[in-house]
Amino acid sequence: MKEKPEAKQRSINGNTLECPVCKNDTFWMRKTLMNTKGMTFFKLDWANKEAQNYVCDSCGYVHWFIQP
Repeated sequence: MKEKPEAKQRSINGNTLECPVCKNDTFWMRKTLMNTKGMTFFKLDWANKEAQNYVCDSCGYVHWFIQP
């Protein structure tokens, strides 16, 4: 069984991240591919852009961030 990543305080552009649901301030990070229909059709899912997710360690709410 895979261990859950370390939960800790995170900041985005200098602002401390806080869960809008439970007000918790610790999150663990994961990366997710932003799949598109076209890339999936051609079986090129691996080439899609990647988003960074911060998951609330208390309630599981997921924040999604992509690089501009």
